[in-house]
Amino acid sequence: MSINLIATTTFGLEAVVKRECQALGFQNIKTSDGKVEFTGDESDIVKANLWLRCAGRVWVKMGTFTAVTFTELFDRTKALPWGDWIPEDGKFTVVGKSVKSTLFSVSDCQAIVKKAVVEKLKEKYKTDWFDETGASYTIQVGILKDVVTLAIDTSGSGLHMRGYRASALDAPLKESLASAMVQLSYWRKDRILLDPFCGSGTIPIEAAMLARNIAPGLNRKFASEEWERIGKERWKQARKEAYQAIDYDVMPEIYGSDIDPAAIELAKANAELAGVDDCITFEVKPSQEIVLPGKYGVLISNPPYGERIGELKEVENMYRALGATMQTDSTWSTYIITSMEYFESLFGRKADRKRKLFNGRIKTDYYQYEGPRPPKKQKAEEN
Repeated sequence: MSINLIATTTFGLEAVVKRECQALGFQNIKTSDGKVEFTGDESDIVKANLWLRCAGRVWVKMGTFTAVTFTELFDRTKALPWGDWIPEDGKFTVVGKSVKSTLFSVSDCQAIVKKAVVEKLKEKYKTDWFDETGASYTIQVGILKDVVTLAIDTSGSGLHMRGYRASALDAPLKESLASAMVQLSYWRKDRILLDPFCGSGTIPIEAAMLARNIAPGLNRKFASEEWERIGKERWKQARKEAYQAIDYDVMPEIYGSDIDPAAIELAKANAELAGVDDCITFEVKPSQEIVLPGKYGVLISNPPYGERIGELKEVENMYRALGATMQTDSTWSTYIITSMEYFESLFGRKADRKRKLFNGRIKTDYYQYEGPRPPKKQKAEEN
């Protein structure tokens, strides 16, 4: 029996996650704001969690219905097959959100859903008492314009948490967004990649993981690893296959630099934890001093936005210097994410395309300057 699944996304990344789902062989894929829905089986839940680079979480979609009263919410929630997923000893919590809906009190909606699920499980297991000593399940009740969607979280922590950050405090750019920036660019593993504002190394590391085909979820845990319906053996087998899929022979040419020595030390530690430290060259260097290392390279970066008091002039000069550097070699492609609305005038030319993205809660544009592709002769020699 096929399972309805939802991969949530940051606004603007729906098409990227859709392509990832297609590449993984999922069926009946459809997108809407902030999510990609598809069908699969228990093994696909494992595959989606291990391999989706740009999604937020993977959910089992239990049902969708309209409800404008608590009675409707209770009855329609109770009608769903919760016992197919939650065993007798399972413990579950309910989280919620409500937007533009009659049932606007999130805490009340959570309580109603919890009660309905408990009543359903009492009928299923013919008991009035649950030990709750087994695996954990998080149910989300999401209500948008009176349409209720109920889903169970299979991921646990957000999928951007790969497990390679040496410091939990270090999170200027989510790994999922960094991977999307790379995938939306012209960069491929046989081309040079440069990030002159690399901070703790997220963009270079995500590019190296792509190049080596390292599953982004390989070194972390997921909520559904403890679920009876999926089983530990499935996870064990999927991880084994993911390890076998890594291509250690690929040695991409990737450079990351930053003016902050502490950031570069952190980047090196993160790259080592991610297993890609041997294919990234990190160095302490002001962005104004970068030299483009070769032809047909791709610069991808998340520079400072100048949002702190006193930083604006410095950031404006940084952007001007970057534009001047990139004009020294027309074979390069440049991809910059920033919230600065007049970036193009500082950089010195209009972007070939722009894409609206959110970096956390900050509304940004992804400016894309697309240089020429490498000559075919060069590619043929490398193949």
